[in-house]
Amino acid sequence: MPPQCISPNPITTSTRCAAEIEMKEWWLHVGLICIPLAAVYLHIPPPQLSPALQKWHKAGERFTFRGSRVFYRDSFGALGSSDVVVLLHGFPTSSYDWNKIWEPLNQRFHRVIALDFLGFGFSDKPRGHKYSVFEQASLVEALLAHLGLAEQRVNLLAHDYGDTVALELLFRSDQNRTGHLTINSLCLSNGGIFPETHFPRLLQTVLKDFSLLSALLTRLTNYMIFSRGVGEVFGPYTQPTDAEFWDMWTGLRFNDGNLVMDSVLQYINQRTKHRDRWVGALTSTFVPCEW
Repeated sequence: MPPQCISPNPITTSTRCAAEIEMKEWWLHVGLICIPLAAVYLHIPPPQLSPALQKWHKAGERFTFRGSRVFYRDSFGALGSSDVVVLLHGFPTSSYDWNKIWEPLNQRFHRVIALDFLGFGFSDKPRGHKYSVFEQASLVEALLAHLGLAEQRVNLLAHDYGDTVALELLFRSDQNRTGHLTINSLCLSNGGIFPETHFPRLLQTVLKDFSLLSALLTRLTNYMIFSRGVGEVFGPYTQPTDAEFWDMWTGLRFNDGNLVMDSVLQYINQRTKHRDRWVGALTSTFVPCEW
């Protein structure tokens, strides 16, 4: 038998019971509406690849690195040259960042290689994985060994996140580590390689440092939040088009990459922890640029 409202005053009892029933019905309606909407939103499928992304995807290949599939592109270009350039992309995008200069690079270099780091683009994005700059550097070394270029002098062109990976590769080369790359030239662009002068955005700080909130935020981040955050990196006259923003978002959402952003963002903390190693490699090593 359901519990009954008991009060010395029948009118008060009736009013209170009616209010309680009405409140329960209100919450029931809210639940019936919001829970399905939340379920649909949190499990919304990733966007379809644009024709440009489909073309990039089809032109690529994959190899296995420590049990994960890694996407890369490898093309042969200029005849009469033996120069190889390796392109290292930034956060939170992918090798597709280089699509506009792919053909010009092919006209200059014998071989042009780009990859999607673990957790990015068309590469695997394992959850619960401890992403690190050290692992990504080992990934680059493994890819070049896979392509038979372990002994080849290479030119590194890096951006943002890729800058720090490049500095780890430079450190290994300087220390003559086993399996290290032989670097012919190094070009770093737009990367916060000096931790004391790099100020992460609020969302980045929350994602990398507040684990209780990050799991929720990685699911709630949508295209509008993403495009606004990425747009702040660009100047007023260099803003990406809507189509370019959408391709960036699509690449992030591929294989649920939005759900590992908090793990990948640990690279910012790693930059601070290993500052002497990476900045030291930059300041102590002279890399001639012949471009």
